[in-house]
Amino acid sequence: MFQNSILWEQPPADLRLSLNEVHIWRGELDLPAPQIDDLGETLSADECDRAKRFYFERDRQRFIAGRGMLRNILSRYLAIAPSQMEFCYGKRGKPALRNESICFNLSHSQGLALYAITLDRIVGIDLEQVRSMPDAEAIAKSFFSQREYAVLQGMPANEKQAAFLNCWTRKEAFLKAIGDGLYKPLDQIEVSFLPDEPARLLSIAGDVESASRWSILHLIPAAGYVGALAIEGDSFRLSHWQWSPE
Repeated sequence: MFQNSILWEQPPADLRLSLNEVHIWRGELDLPAPQIDDLGETLSADECDRAKRFYFERDRQRFIAGRGMLRNILSRYLAIAPSQMEFCYGKRGKPALRNESICFNLSHSQGLALYAITLDRIVGIDLEQVRSMPDAEAIAKSFFSQREYAVLQGMPANEKQAAFLNCWTRKEAFLKAIGDGLYKPLDQIEVSFLPDEPARLLSIAGDVESASRWSILHLIPAAGYVGALAIEGDSFRLSHWQWSPE
């Protein structure tokens, strides 16, 4: 699937989520101080401790905003206070709701965050800010498959950065969905990434059939950003919501 233009809407008051739906939320992390304070009030003690470890104040505030938004978003589906959310973490640190059927994943880059919400369906999302990457080919040589690296090398110089970020975000979205992140070698996951080529998971450690059971969605959530969504299956309906305080 390829997603070029996205209309981000305000969610309805009676927000609902069915089994065949995926809700993607976009949120700005650079918020006014009063909103940061309000979101910070909803965090757990361990989240507050994590926030205190950031050296730079801007990073601390963005962390508070990102976690506070997550709690606020999930509370709209569960009809409980954001501060009452209980998270558990997988062996690789992937967060999940304790004793709930709602699945989610999140990603942030600089001042923007994306959240993917589903019911009983594994999902992963990744986001990167578009930026100059003079070491893109060196990174690709270390983390992409031989085929992917060869394709990237053969591309025009002005297309390489976009192709690299397409490839990186699609791999990361899938690995985040299965909960392995960078612990699973990126070169074992092959994806499509050429400009205007439909986003697809091509193989998992050489297994084409397993890869065909997944969908990859290319996202352009805002000017200067690129992202990807990975989800099991191919039958789902997307909604795009813009986060704002209730």
